[in-house]
Amino acid sequence: MEPLPNYPHTSTHGAPMRRKQEPDHQPSPNDGAPGPHACVRVRGAREHNLKNVNVELPRDALVVFTGVSGSGKSSLAFGTLYAEAQRRYLESVSPYARRLFHQMPVPEVDEIDGLPPAVALQQQRGTPTARSSVGSVSTLSNSLRMLYSRAGDYPAGQQLLYAESFSPNTAEGACPQCSGLGRVYEATEASMVPDDSLTIRERAVAAWPPAWHGQNLRDILVTMGYDVDTPWRELPRKDRDWILYTEETPTVPVYAGLTPEETRRALKRKETPSYQGTFTSARRYVLQTFANTESAAMKKRVARYMVSTECPMCRGRRLRQEALSVTFAGMDIMTLSRLPIERLAGLLRPYADGSQPAGKAKKDKPAEQLIVTRRIAADLCARLDTMLALGLGYLALERSTPTLSPGELQRLRLATAVRSSLFGVVYVLDEPSAGLHPADTEALLAALAQLKAAGNSLFVVEHALDVIRRADWIVDVGPLAGEGGGAILYSGPPDGLRNVAASHTRRYLFDEVTPPARERREPAGWLRLEGVTRNNLHDLAVAFPLGVMCCVTGVSGSGKSTLVSQVLVDLVGTALGHTADEPADDEGLEPQLDDVVEEDTAGRIAGGIEGVRRLVRVDQKPIGRTPRSNLATYTGLFDAVRKLFAATPAARKHRYDAGRFSFNVAKGRCAHCAGEGFVMVELLFLPSVYAPCPTCNGARYNADTLKITYKDRNIADVLGMTVDEAHAFFADEEAVVRPLQVLREVGLGYLRLGQSATELSGGEAQRIKLATELQRATRGGALYVLDEPTTGLHPFDTDRLVAQLNRLVDAGNSVIMVEHTMRVAAACDWVVDIGPGAGEAGGTVVAAGPPEEVAASKESRTAPYLKAVMV
Repeated sequence: MEPLPNYPHTSTHGAPMRRKQEPDHQPSPNDGAPGPHACVRVRGAREHNLKNVNVELPRDALVVFTGVSGSGKSSLAFGTLYAEAQRRYLESVSPYARRLFHQMPVPEVDEIDGLPPAVALQQQRGTPTARSSVGSVSTLSNSLRMLYSRAGDYPAGQQLLYAESFSPNTAEGACPQCSGLGRVYEATEASMVPDDSLTIRERAVAAWPPAWHGQNLRDILVTMGYDVDTPWRELPRKDRDWILYTEETPTVPVYAGLTPEETRRALKRKETPSYQGTFTSARRYVLQTFANTESAAMKKRVARYMVSTECPMCRGRRLRQEALSVTFAGMDIMTLSRLPIERLAGLLRPYADGSQPAGKAKKDKPAEQLIVTRRIAADLCARLDTMLALGLGYLALERSTPTLSPGELQRLRLATAVRSSLFGVVYVLDEPSAGLHPADTEALLAALAQLKAAGNSLFVVEHALDVIRRADWIVDVGPLAGEGGGAILYSGPPDGLRNVAASHTRRYLFDEVTPPARERREPAGWLRLEGVTRNNLHDLAVAFPLGVMCCVTGVSGSGKSTLVSQVLVDLVGTALGHTADEPADDEGLEPQLDDVVEEDTAGRIAGGIEGVRRLVRVDQKPIGRTPRSNLATYTGLFDAVRKLFAATPAARKHRYDAGRFSFNVAKGRCAHCAGEGFVMVELLFLPSVYAPCPTCNGARYNADTLKITYKDRNIADVLGMTVDEAHAFFADEEAVVRPLQVLREVGLGYLRLGQSATELSGGEAQRIKLATELQRATRGGALYVLDEPTTGLHPFDTDRLVAQLNRLVDAGNSVIMVEHTMRVAAACDWVVDIGPGAGEAGGTVVAAGPPEEVAASKESRTAPYLKAVMV
């Protein structure tokens, strides 16, 4: 390996490690380096792609880690600093308590000095439970339940309820019919029989399983004398209800392949049947399969035939009637929890300061109850004010966390941290500006300043230039991603980064990069929506241009994602007769109740759908939740690689097919680790250790499979290559090079082909999906819908992404994206700005047109920020 360049404020692992008491750091008066007693000193960090880096970070300061995507920022901030802080803390905790923590692996680092206790505020990965809400994450729901329990107005004669009786997540509080979900999930005739003009033989009952099992159920109906050749709608209601809903499971003789007439004759003669078949109604099949199957594909299929409706017992309010009968300020607890935080704070404030009107209810309450009311209300108001300051006033406590963006969820945790009054702590944050409109970034910076003023240190991984410019100290990691990164290019005050030529951040931070000039494309048509009603959108009419790149902007919570990622996708998908395509199969993603159809969207397409032939949604959901799903398998390029290995003379000699080179197939994989490449060693009170498999040494395959080579490399060697390395290695193989080239073009050349899906960020997953779509031969006419595609992207990588989106449009497709990055909005052909505010203050089209026109709008809160990047 070549020696690293001598970047400013950087030392590599060339000299022997000295102890911290030696005066090895002598900063010059003007270099801005931290003093020896006010800094965190890292020596020999080697986590992931970090190249034995040494760095010093000031305490009681806002330290921002920057660098291109995949350069090693998170490896330093989270994988090294936070992991070590957690390890030290857990050493002081009892062995039993350690088992309750999710323990991070011990970091690869020689020494870290001066590291205080740390709190990590990371972006949520994966899918949180639908029972988790804004109130539960912020713990505000606990206080609100206590308020109702101790200070609520009870009906005459009803006994006191404890706080847990006001929680839908406890047996004491949950509605018995819906188990506290607020909705019941059912299979209806309309969902199970989508086309009632078909006969049973023509598979009118679409919810029944495909292939043999479905044919078996139809044959059973023939034996039982049901008419399978009359259109479903013409069958007697009694017959239809029995077929769909009966709980009976009769077992009858089946005569496979015979007509109804032949079957009747065979029954009359008591001929020997093909077999005995057991009947299952369509509803019973759907609900049992969803509840019991271990196949994600089967669960996903039957979820399409279920619909969710409001629970008739609690009317969607999730609680038992006893709890719902208790009121405060004239409302039950669920009604209060559904108010926007801004309105909730206003309602509670008079109770907090004791200024609520002196009515009969107040006079009737004992003095101790008034004291309790004031104390709890004051605590609630103080915490709600922090959330208001972070721009979260449009959320409600009852809002489910799966519906929140990663940025909203992180700011929710940040609000809790601001109120904790901790001192001397390092807060490690992962892109806190994610999902934030520039107008909301000021509130975020104010919250960070409040934490810093309380005597804490802030270590922030960030790409947003507005946040980077406010840093006290910048650590720029790079220069490139993956193996091309992992070095500290610069560590010091922001202005010093100007002199670091190798830094990509420098060029954007100091406005040295101007967007490429390009003529605006004219729309080829218009997709018009009318009467759109969902969440904070009410009877909205909006027109999206086709054949161009369109950006939907607006402050956080204004309704952008509701309009684009929910309403637009639902309406267009329904009009085309399918749900939105994913760029590749997401087998392995466990379907949730959220996959069940909810009939919440009101609206219609008023015109322009003829300009859309296909709908593709490219989101940030994981490409898989197990280590077996990876970049190579998801994109499909691994199929071509395995065929190359199977075509080698050695493989043909042993009659090895392409399946032999899959680590998911028993004949080729290592039997000891079942193709995982590692074995897990459970250490009861310590983090579990993942060690390379002793049989295959992490290669995942058995010895016979690894003997087969292509250009002197075996299949495990190929999985260990980065995209860039593989592109050079397979230069002569078009089927492999094409997908690799697109992955490089979207900035993913640093990822290894065998890199587990569980190690990928949401932004990386989204770009993999986009690359998978880009490699397809497209005839145009597709509508691509993206939700904040630049999340997790450095401005350098954002420019590369925009170039690829332009390729899609130039090929005759349409791109509609939700985006907060003004640089991206300025590069689009058309901008639709939603607002003007968040929540109830939003939900309307404030401005629409080319970026220049929207930037000139006096009503738009986006306009001044858009104008600033276009100057």
